[in-house]
Amino acid sequence: MNTSTTAMSADRILIAQLSENMERISRLLEEQGKALFVDKGILSQDDVHDASLEFLELFILLLQAGERSGRRGSEFRALQQFFTNFSKRILARGASLELFVRYVQALQRVLIEELEEDSHYSFDDMRDVLLLLARTFNQFVLEVFFIYLKEKELTIQAQQEELRQTSTPITEIWDGVLTLPIIGSLDSSRTMMVMENLLNRIAKDRARMVVMDVTGVQAIDSQVSHYLIQMVRAIGLMGAEAILTGIRPEIARALTSLNIDLGGVTTRATLSDGLKEAFRRMGIEVRHAGV
Repeated sequence: MNTSTTAMSADRILIAQLSENMERISRLLEEQGKALFVDKGILSQDDVHDASLEFLELFILLLQAGERSGRRGSEFRALQQFFTNFSKRILARGASLELFVRYVQALQRVLIEELEEDSHYSFDDMRDVLLLLARTFNQFVLEVFFIYLKEKELTIQAQQEELRQTSTPITEIWDGVLTLPIIGSLDSSRTMMVMENLLNRIAKDRARMVVMDVTGVQAIDSQVSHYLIQMVRAIGLMGAEAILTGIRPEIARALTSLNIDLGGVTTRATLSDGLKEAFRRMGIEVRHAGV
């Protein structure tokens, strides 16, 4: 390489290096991808080949754009999308985010080692190129990391919502009789969700009795008691009656110590007893078979 680099920018140095050694660099990138993904059964050799070529093409376009391509430039966004799509693909196939970071580091290392093979570059040239590579690749890693965290958070929220839905199933045991087993803890958001679903079911099924079982509630404090009383009152406003079951001795003692008045709430020891009371109030007689 005879071109003088004294006045060349880091962008131009990298473009020249990539243009002159495209085939070799592409092969080295594929070797890195093979070691990380193909040998582990995450991607095929063709996948790695296509990814290496796409990366080089997009990276050259970004370098050619130079200073005019910031984080909002089309060239930056195109390469960012490449890394985002690539990370999603390998994560969906069982890879870790750490493996993606190692891949980005491998891309950067290949470019640096290629530059070190060329003795025409001065110390200042190498320093500028190294800074450019570090800044650029760190930006992409951070972008992918933030996207990963956001999607992880959305997934966790969806799982929590699904858990809330399945942990409070509303079942019609008999015409006009609903059961609501409450498992876990109650907070304001969950109470509102359960109450909304319950009131909709009361209206839909024209329920007259609702048996709320709290056997699965580990602890009851003043806040949880307040939520339960709110639900009982809401049931009454819908023209139905509520029966609270499953209050264990330790919970009864806790309610007493908190001075929680459940005098206006019908309670029974077990869900079975609650259902018997509900049937009795509706004039339904349940007998054992053969009696």
